[in-house]
Amino acid sequence: MTVGVRQEPREATRPRTPRRPRLPALLALLVGLAGVGYRLALLLADAPPTNSDEATMGLAALHIARGEDFPVWFYGQAYMGTLEAYLAAPLVALAGPSVLALRLPTLALYALFLALSWRLTRRLGGDRWYALLVVAVLALGSDRVVKNQLIAGGGYPELNPAAAALALLTVGLCAAGPGARLPRWAAWGLVSGLMLWVDPLVLPYVLGTGAVLVAWRRRELAGRAGPVVAGTVLLGAAPMLLDSLRHGRNPLAAVLAAGGADAAASWGERLSGGLVLGPSLAMGFCSPGHCAGWQLWWAPVFLVLLALATATAWRTLRPAPAPPASAPASGADLGELPFEVNGRSPRSGDARRVSAAVRLALLAGAAGVLAAYAASNAAGRSPIESARYLSVLAVATPALLWPLRSAARRAGLWPPPPRPSGPPHHPADLTEPDEPDHHPADLTEPGQPDHQPTDLTEPGQPDHRPADLAGRPGHHLGELAGSDRPGDRQAGEPESINRAASGRGRVRVAGVAAVAVLAGILGTGAVATAEAVGAVPATHAEADRHRALVDALGALGVRHVRAGYWTCNRLTFATGEDVRCAVVDDELRPGFDRLPVYRRAVDADPSVAWVAPAGSPLAARLDGRLGPDPGALDVVAAAGWRIYLPRR
Repeated sequence: MTVGVRQEPREATRPRTPRRPRLPALLALLVGLAGVGYRLALLLADAPPTNSDEATMGLAALHIARGEDFPVWFYGQAYMGTLEAYLAAPLVALAGPSVLALRLPTLALYALFLALSWRLTRRLGGDRWYALLVVAVLALGSDRVVKNQLIAGGGYPELNPAAAALALLTVGLCAAGPGARLPRWAAWGLVSGLMLWVDPLVLPYVLGTGAVLVAWRRRELAGRAGPVVAGTVLLGAAPMLLDSLRHGRNPLAAVLAAGGADAAASWGERLSGGLVLGPSLAMGFCSPGHCAGWQLWWAPVFLVLLALATATAWRTLRPAPAPPASAPASGADLGELPFEVNGRSPRSGDARRVSAAVRLALLAGAAGVLAAYAASNAAGRSPIESARYLSVLAVATPALLWPLRSAARRAGLWPPPPRPSGPPHHPADLTEPDEPDHHPADLTEPGQPDHQPTDLTEPGQPDHRPADLAGRPGHHLGELAGSDRPGDRQAGEPESINRAASGRGRVRVAGVAAVAVLAGILGTGAVATAEAVGAVPATHAEADRHRALVDALGALGVRHVRAGYWTCNRLTFATGEDVRCAVVDDELRPGFDRLPVYRRAVDADPSVAWVAPAGSPLAARLDGRLGPDPGALDVVAAAGWRIYLPRR
C-alpha cells in the first residue's frame, strides 16, 4: 500500500523568524566603527601630515567650487585623475579651503571599503568570524596605511573601495544566473572606467575580475551585456580619453616616467624595496617612516600565503572529474551556472568554483601589482615613500588569509558554527549556513535563504562515509584534509590508523602555525598603529606652526612669495589663494610650478617676499642676503619659519 502525502513548501513547515545580529557581525560593526573613529580623530588632530601635493588637489577643488576650472589631471602632469577634487569641491564651497574638507570624502571612501570587504568576504563563502578577522586587519592603521587612505593626494583613497566593488559585482554577476541585470554590468563597467582615469594601478584587478566574467558569462557578454560594459567603461574613462585626443597626451607614458623609468636602480635594490620592504609597508606593519628589522617578518610570509592561496583557489576551480555514464548530466560548465528552483542560488560545486575564481582574480591582481612595482626603479630608489603604489594589496586580504582560516578550522582552533535552536526539519538544517565547507558558498541574493542540502543521505539514515571522513569539511588544498577520490587509501585499509594519527598531528601543527601567523598580523599591525598614534603630537604641532605662518603673512600684508616646492602650494591653498607662491630650489633658482600662473603673478610683484623653514638650506642661503645695504633682506621669525622681506 502506498499513502499519498501532499508536499508542503519548506517555509510552510517552519515559519521564518526574524534574523538577529550575530556576535561576529556585531563585533565587526564595532571594529569598523573603531577604525573609522580612529581615522576621524587623526583628521581632527591634523594627522597624517599634509603636503603640497595634497594642497594641489585642494587647489583643484577650490577652482571647481568657484567654477573657474574643471581639471582632468592633477595639475602639472598628464596622469592621475582629479576625482578627489570633485568629491571635495562641495565641502570646500561650503566651509572654505581646509585639509579637513579635503579628507572627509576620503574617510567616507575608507568606511565604504570596510563595508565592501565584509560583504565580499561573506559572498566568497567566508563565515562571519572570518569576515570579522578581515575587518579587524583592515581597521588597523599604521603610518603608511593611513596616509594612503586619508591624504587626498591623488588616486590612492579611491582604489581599494573600487577594486572591492569590482570583485563584489563579479561575484553577483556570476551567481545571478542567466540574464543578470544590466545595471550590474553597467556598474562594473563604470567603476572600471573611472579607475582607469583616476589611477591605472587598479588595472590588474580590472583584468582579473574581467577574466572571470568572460569565463562565466561569455554568452551574455556576446549579447546585450557586452555593449553595456563597453559603453560604461568608455563613459567612466571619458575624461582621460577626451583629453588624450584633444592634446595628444599619453597617460601610460607619463605613469611609466613617474615610476622611475628615467632613473635606473639595480635589480637587487628593486627586489629589496619591492619584495621585502614593500609588502610590510603596504599592509601596515612598519613604523612611521621606516621598517624595523623585526617588522619585516611579513615579507616572506606574504609570498608564501600568496602561493598557498593561489594553489588552493586553483585546485578548487579545476573542473570536477567526469561523472559515470549512468549519472545524469548536470549541465554545468564555465559558461553557464545551473541554478536551483528559486533561480538564484547556485549549486554547491559551482558556487565553490565562483568563489575560487574571484579569489584567484584578487590574488592575481595583487601579484600583478607587486610584480610591476618590484620591476620599477621607484622600488629601488625610494621604497619607503613609493610603497604607496602597493596600497591596493589590501583588497586581496579576504583571499590572501584564506589558507590560515582553513588550517585553523581544520585543527579545531576556529570558532565553531552556531547550531539552530529548534529541531531540524531538513538535512541542511544540520549545517551552519555561514560555513562554505559544508554547503554552497554564500552567493545567494540578500534576503534569500541560503540553507541547501549538503549530502545525498535521507533524513534519519545512517552516514555510510568512512569514520575518518564523516562530518569533515570538503577536501581541497589548504585544509590538509584526507581524500576520498578513487585510488586513495580508505579507512580500514592497512596503515590507515597510523596515517590518520600522523595526519591529525600535521593538521594540528598547521592550525597552530596559522593561528600564530594571524596573531602576528594583528599584533604587528597594532604596534605599528600605536607608533603612528605616538607621532600625532609632533604632526599637530607642525600644523600649528604653519597656521602661525599664514597669520604672520596676513599681518604683514604679504601677497606674493617665493619658497620651496613643499611650502608653495600648501601655503597658497591654506590662504585660499590670497598668497600666491612661486617655487625655488635651495640655490634660489626657479623650481617646478604646478600652476605657472602663480609664477607670473609673483614675477610681476616688485615687493615679493621669501619664505623658508628655520634651519633649512634655503633659509641658510637667504640669511646670507641679510644686511643694511639697499636690495638686502629683512627677516621676521614666525614659529619655526623665516619670512624674508625686501628692504625698503
